[in-house]
Amino acid sequence: LMRPLQGCRGRDVVVGTVTLCLAAGWALQTPGGVSLLVPQPNINATVAQNILLSVEYSCRGVATIEWKHVSSWGTTSIVEWRSGNYVNISTVYKDRVTAFENGSIQLRNVGMRDAGYYFVTVTEEHGTNAYGTIIVNVYEIIYEDLHFVAVLFAFLAAVSAILICFMWLCNKSLHLFQKKTTHKLTASTTEEIELETIEC
Repeated sequence: LMRPLQGCRGRDVVVGTVTLCLAAGWALQTPGGVSLLVPQPNINATVAQNILLSVEYSCRGVATIEWKHVSSWGTTSIVEWRSGNYVNISTVYKDRVTAFENGSIQLRNVGMRDAGYYFVTVTEEHGTNAYGTIIVNVYEIIYEDLHFVAVLFAFLAAVSAILICFMWLCNKSLHLFQKKTTHKLTASTTEEIELETIEC
């Protein structure tokens, strides 16, 4: 009785091992899905800045990555590429976008119209998808306005200084002119007195 049990146990181990190997092979052949990580879902940027829309994806097969921008101006396709193959960048973004193998993109020289939602879709060749969203807020550069105000203030201060100097010079000239006129009047009055004295 002992030997058949040992034989059965040995057969069970072999069958279990074969089943495990077949299950592992089946798991490797079937699509395991796509995982997508968005480390920074909110980005604040200023006008003319470069921003990185960073993601990390993983999948067993070949993936297609697509980025779209959605804002109050509408929906725009930015870029689409297949890992290891082509990169198709929209003409609107042709000189402003760089795509990276990990699924991230860099957007250069952002403007106010670049604010909004950025959607990334990673599609595995077997048809499974993963989605991610990044919200981008773009702000105008405040220091440029302050710079304009500072320059305007400096210009007005310079004009005021010139006007004050001009008024001071006019006042000085008027004062000198009045002194000369008073001196002439005094001299002519003295001459008249002298003449009267001589005539007498």
